[in-house]
Amino acid sequence: MPRTVWSGAISFGLVTVPINVQSATEDHSVRFHQYHLEDMGRVRVRKYCEVEDREVRNDEIGKGYQLTKEQVIPISDEELRDLPLPTAKAIEIAAFVPLESVDPIRIGEGYYLEPSGQVSYKPYKLLAKALSRSAKVAVAKYAWSGRERLGLLRVKDDVIVLHAMRWPDEIRDPSELLPEPVELSDDEIDGALALMDSMTREDLEDPEFRDTYTEAIEQIIEAKREHREPPAMPEPEQKPGQVVDLMAALQESVQKARVSRGEDADVHEMPKKKTAKKQPAKKTVAKKTAKKTAGRKPRSA
Repeated sequence: MPRTVWSGAISFGLVTVPINVQSATEDHSVRFHQYHLEDMGRVRVRKYCEVEDREVRNDEIGKGYQLTKEQVIPISDEELRDLPLPTAKAIEIAAFVPLESVDPIRIGEGYYLEPSGQVSYKPYKLLAKALSRSAKVAVAKYAWSGRERLGLLRVKDDVIVLHAMRWPDEIRDPSELLPEPVELSDDEIDGALALMDSMTREDLEDPEFRDTYTEAIEQIIEAKREHREPPAMPEPEQKPGQVVDLMAALQESVQKARVSRGEDADVHEMPKKKTAKKQPAKKTVAKKTAKKTAGRKPRSA
């Protein structure tokens, strides 16, 4: 059972919904520690006070803000918890917006909001139903871990989910990363759309979408535990290189995508690049002139 990371309430106008917050995701990554290779002794990071030059315990450590090089302002967890903000005790809904209006780059970690106590069941269900029927998401403000945050509320399987969001000024401007202007033909764009169609799925519930990196790490650990050679990494089908013929690459990609999904690999030829029709060569002025002057007698001097 996931542990509760925060308790408070959702503030929806004059309606209050007591909730417990639990993480909606799990991290299955393989974790490593640092060891001294000579004797495999564990290498640890110890916390030292640079004034007293000694190791300190966790209960001796607190937060502080460095105002100047010589002055540090101590800040306690209690002071952060009791900030004079309405969002310190509640997830305060500020607006409702269409999901399409929210840039996905601003959406972060997800948390399940669990109704806390019987008194919260009806208002919790009311908010969940309203969100589902409106096809909108709620934008809310809340304060956790010493800072006020922006969040997005939506419904998943009748459970309200809170997604942490970035503030607008936390998103960097990507314009400096744009490539130099290039010309694209309609045929090349149609080819890319055909590739997208061949790779389209109804959902992501497929064995292909699994963490193969973690599986490979676990195989290495198991092989070493049994004192045998780790499995060899398969060679890639082809080495990536510079694309010379974009249309040919798109055509081949469509075929491979259909084969991988067990579909008929025979595809119609993608439209080839249109070339301008050759215009008949115009007669040169010199030839016309020669024809006109051929029958003339030379003028006498």
